Amino acid sequence: MKSAWRLAAATAVSMAVASMAAAAAPPAATPAKTAPAKAAGPSDRAQIEALERGFAAAFNAKSVDRVMSYYARDGLFVFDVGTPREHDGWESYRKDWEGLFGMFPGLHFAISDLAITVVGPVAWSHCIQSATYTGKDGAKTDLVVRVTDVYRKTGGRWKIVQEHVSVPVDFATGKPDMLSKP
Repeated sequence: MKSAWRLAAATAVSMAVASMAAAAAPPAATPAKTAPAKAAGPSDRAQIEALERGFAAAFNAKSVDRVMSYYARDGLFVFDVGTPREHDGWESYRKDWEGLFGMFPGLHFAISDLAITVVGPVAWSHCIQSATYTGKDGAKTDLVVRVTDVYRKTGGRWKIVQEHVSVPVDFATGKPDMLSKP
């Protein structure tokens, strides 16, 4: 029941973002008196780009506090690539980061192909995130994931309120494509 509620909540957030985007677009038969929706200023996009650069720096520094500073404390929901598959809340996701950084003494992380859409106080992005993880035994593992983030601007600051991290699956073999080649 709880999983169904979470799925319904995640679907509702996704539908709300889509409807906000649709509402921001001028209607097909717009009267001349109606002003077009206010376009996002370059500062909104620049602030989200800075957020993502800060996130990458925090990841590479293995700073849980800095990583979590980019996420909303209230209402955060994350579908992650690892287990558990979902994190309902800031504290749950923080524990995930603590575990990840504790497991790998060496990390290198990068973001590419970042695309951002801003509609008023809500925005979303998608990007490719690649990392090399070095285990305690020195073994290296490469991982490339697809990430979609939803942001909300509150008090003049953008925060991530929903995140979905995934890898493609080869349906013929049932195995994940950990390097996520296009």
